[in-house]
Amino acid sequence: MAVPKRKTSVSRRNKRRSHHKINSPNVVEDKKSGEYRLSHHIDLKTGFYNGKKILDI
Repeated sequence: MAVPKRKTSVSRRNKRRSHHKINSPNVVEDKKSGEYRLSHHIDLKTGFYNGKKILDI
């Protein structure tokens, strides 16, 4: 059975865990309406995406 020869140091352990974080959603303010929405998503209230009308609401 494989057993570690030495104890993993705190520094090495924390380096491994450096990517284990919770990312917050990328919320941006809409330029036209001023409301907050997720970036790279259609604004469901106006139907616009990237300055173009995508949905007819």
